[in-house]
Amino acid sequence: MLEAILQAFVTMNGFATSPIVLLVLAFVGAYLGSRVVEVIPFTRRIIERREAQAVERD
Repeated sequence: MLEAILQAFVTMNGFATSPIVLLVLAFVGAYLGSRVVEVIPFTRRIIERREAQAVERD
């Protein structure tokens, strides 16, 4: 099991040296992060409260 984990880290280290792969991972992570925020009801409520407070201030 430990050997498999170490092999995964070595493989990811190889990917991390390529800036193109890092850019792709960054875009995928940003997209998935925005989708998760929309799906999780708790975070959606927080965002709606902040937006409502911003409208009240204006």
